[in-house]
Amino acid sequence: MIEEFKKFIMKGNVVDMAVGIIIGAAFGTVVKSFVNDVIMPPVGLLMGGVDFSNLFWVIKEGSTAAPYATVDAAAEAGAVTINLGLFINNIISLLIVGFAVFLLVKAVNRMQEKKEDEPAPPPEPSAEEKLLGEIRDLLKDRQA
Repeated sequence: MIEEFKKFIMKGNVVDMAVGIIIGAAFGTVVKSFVNDVIMPPVGLLMGGVDFSNLFWVIKEGSTAAPYATVDAAAEAGAVTINLGLFINNIISLLIVGFAVFLLVKAVNRMQEKKEDEPAPPPEPSAEEKLLGEIRDLLKDRQA
């Protein structure tokens, strides 16, 4: 069973998948930072100085009374909130990641199309064809 597991884990597909997951996680972190630190601050500024990461509604107050300055402060007080701003940030992150994956798949498909368009090399002659060629060459040599 251990040998079977070793064969499975060392297959190229499994290793490729693991590398893809690791790179995908890192890419997700970069996109999350891009959305939270680059895109949302100017959008919030254009919308009157709204900090989307702290855009939330309190459904039930916690141990200390509202208002809460941040989502973290509300959570610390034990308040129940609907975190609309975090949801919007995650939607934007999803759209960016989805678009990046779309571009990646599109590029891979183009490369595969180019490989398919290349003419295939002529097939190797069969054993019979090789033998007939040798016989032909021998007959030519006899006549010369």
